Amino acid sequence: MTDCIFCKIINGEIPSDIIYEDDKVIAFKDVNPQAHIHFLVIPKEHIISMNHIDEGNLELIGHIFLVIKELAEQLDIHEEGYRIVNNCGEFGGQTVSHIHFHVLAGRKLLWPPG
Repeated sequence: MTDCIFCKIINGEIPSDIIYEDDKVIAFKDVNPQAHIHFLVIPKEHIISMNHIDEGNLELIGHIFLVIKELAEQLDIHEEGYRIVNNCGEFGGQTVSHIHFHVLAGRKLLWPPG
């Protein structure tokens, strides 16, 4: 997608603070962090939202969660805990039409989130 901000980050057109990258996903620090640790993990394949997951990309979505688990261990947040957030659609708070997962940690997170 030519106008997708996350696709531009993946292609190196927009700088970001990348903390992990492999052939399937990229993880980078959020530019507007909501916790001491706040990063996003996104697939390099452009998938619009959770509503667009199908059997063809289930392995990719599973890989994202394994990457999150590994990053949580590397960042030493796995013991105290962290939150994984995926916003889907306008009412769900999705502002970029490229599926992404926020990982927040480093403070006690409240529920409900708001």
